[in-house]
Amino acid sequence: MAVEKSYYMTQEGKEKLENELEYLKTEKRQEVVERIKIARGFGDLSENSEYDAAKDEQAFVESRITQVEKMIRNAVIIENDNANPNVVSLGKRVTFKELPDGEEESYKIVGSAEADPFEEKISNDSPIARSLLGHEVGEEVTVSTPGGDLDVKILKVE
Repeated sequence: MAVEKSYYMTQEGKEKLENELEYLKTEKRQEVVERIKIARGFGDLSENSEYDAAKDEQAFVESRITQVEKMIRNAVIIENDNANPNVVSLGKRVTFKELPDGEEESYKIVGSAEADPFEEKISNDSPIARSLLGHEVGEEVTVSTPGGDLDVKILKVE
């Protein structure tokens, strides 16, 4: 049996996935079943685009349910209770500045299941997070990105 991947996340991230799963199983699944019923009423299924679209959506919803269940089952909750408050680690927000005179940027480092750049949450697997993890406030770190290396200074860890 293959070893399943662990999904690192905050308690908040796990709760968000649990809410999504509940919605998919109770509301969304029912909506799709209803769309399929209505589309069947349009007649010949071989040329029925509404039916095909509803079946595609059903496959997507079922796939997402399976994926979310797996993520919840293999969730590893990030806890920083005993962690050094000045060290960048999973679950913390880090503020840094590109050297020599870049703007300040701030991101919360989360597991891949929670990553959302629009909410300033980056995956621990991203080049920036991998480079910053384990470093302390005041340190200068070289971040390797697909666009080239960046030198940054860690200003704050929360």
